[in-house]
Amino acid sequence: MKQSINILISGGGTGGHIYPAIAIANELKVRYPEAKFLFVGAKDKMEMEKVPQAGYQIIGLWISGIQRKLTLKNLLFPCKLIHSLFKAERIIRKFKPDIVIGTGGFASGPTLIMANIKKIPTLIQEQNSYPGITNKLLSKNASVICVAYDGLERFFPKKKIVKTGNPVRASLLNIHQKEKIQEAHQLFKLKVKTTTVLVLGGSLGARKINQLIEKNISFFKKHNIQLLWQCGKLYYDEYKKYAQKENIHIHAFINKMDLAYAAADIIISRSGASSVSELCIVGKPSIFIPSPNVAEDHQTKNAKSIEEKHGAILLKENELDTFPIVFETLLKDEGKQESLSHSIKELALPNATYKIINQIEKLVEL
Repeated sequence: MKQSINILISGGGTGGHIYPAIAIANELKVRYPEAKFLFVGAKDKMEMEKVPQAGYQIIGLWISGIQRKLTLKNLLFPCKLIHSLFKAERIIRKFKPDIVIGTGGFASGPTLIMANIKKIPTLIQEQNSYPGITNKLLSKNASVICVAYDGLERFFPKKKIVKTGNPVRASLLNIHQKEKIQEAHQLFKLKVKTTTVLVLGGSLGARKINQLIEKNISFFKKHNIQLLWQCGKLYYDEYKKYAQKENIHIHAFINKMDLAYAAADIIISRSGASSVSELCIVGKPSIFIPSPNVAEDHQTKNAKSIEEKHGAILLKENELDTFPIVFETLLKDEGKQESLSHSIKELALPNATYKIINQIEKLVEL
């Protein structure tokens, strides 16, 4: 592949679409230092903050998804789509990308549609076991579709599918190093010999998980647990009062996720595709609480795929009353903790980013 290439990457809305995109860009940057990068996201979404933090330029489109009920946003959708298609065309004409990569989310729709019209190679990276509507629509004209799960030929052309796994942050590969764990305790001001539970509700937060933690604060105190709790930006004002309590470290968002994982003894998390992929590499005992409010209940399917291989505990939202029993049983059973850690590590695909870059190289050489 030539050294000086222009790479356009589009995706966002949630961390599950943003962080794989950044991971792909970071690996490409290492291999091809002369490459130029441009991201395209949705205005007012978290990628407009997170991508520049990672050191990349991003342009926002006026685009959003279709709501399930009749709203003003739905009435505006055709206008937004047309506006975004024209803007995506201008971006592509000016930037002249050699390849366009889509990682899901609404902004990737107009961007990859215009790239396909202009006959520019496109690569889709699908994180989930059940694809979103944007990637399903784009798949017909995509050059390659990189996936993390088996069985996606139900949704995508079989000949275009390559199973690579999901890209994860390279910093997660060394979280078990002693120096990393020490750095984590210092950063988050954690007690060294106290069990640490990391609580994650996805990049935007999760109301049910936050309510569960709040309800069980006395329970955690009784068991001498310290909480490293990412409650989400939407919920921080509601829960920040607990930051004054001993052994509760609450954050709207944790940027240094490698250190958060390093500090954790047990993890409570949603089961979005990126979270599951990261936790397979992290290899810590985990309790998945899937969001039921997602397309085709794919978070439950993601969690079940790990639970069936004895790699995690699955607790549905309608079963949260059993949480104290489930958690206490795990806490007291070190053998179970070790077993979960071993089994989930077996499912890791740590070379996903490398495999995706190989596919990109093939497309650019064509």
